[in-house]
This record gives sequence, C-alpha cells and structure tokens, in this order.
Amino acid sequence: MTTVRASHLLVKTEDEAKKLKQEIEQGKSFAEAAKEVSLCPSGQEGGDLGYFGKGMMVKEFEDAAFSMNVGEISEPIKTQFGWHLIQLTDKKD
Repeated sequence: MTTVRASHLLVKTEDEAKKLKQEIEQGKSFAEAAKEVSLCPSGQEGGDLGYFGKGMMVKEFEDAAFSMNVGEISEPIKTQFGWHLIQLTDKKD
C-alpha cells in the first residue's frame, strides 16, 4: 500500500492560502509559515502530519496529496475545514 508523508497549513480563505504559497515560493520555510498561521494543531510541528494511507484524510486533501511529487507544494485546496496548502515530503510504495 502506498503511503505519503505530508505537511500542511490550514487557513480560512483562499486569498490567504495563495499569499502564503507566494511567500513560500519566494523562500519562506513551509514549516515556519505553518507555525505562524496554521489553524490546525499540527502547525506547532511545522505542519507535519506524518505518514498516512488512503482513507485516512478527507477526500479533497487525500486526492491532492497522492497526486503530488515529493517536494511539491499544492495549490490551495478547499475542504470542510478551510483552505490548505500541502507540501509532500515523502512517498512509499
């Protein structure tokens, strides 16, 4: 079974997520951004969610994470919790 390891940050608006993605692309650390702004408790760990398999996360989040390449940062993704940016940090088959 494939598992992925991802970090994420959670914010209230798409605009906020887009702005953060720009800052990260310009050199801000993903973990630092997550610690500063994420509404998820994982933010204190730099957004690290550890490894997870299919069926463990909400569908929109899971679909994005499993379609990404290691090191990639997603476009803003909307779930019932808000807007996420995901950084894929590892993938195991």
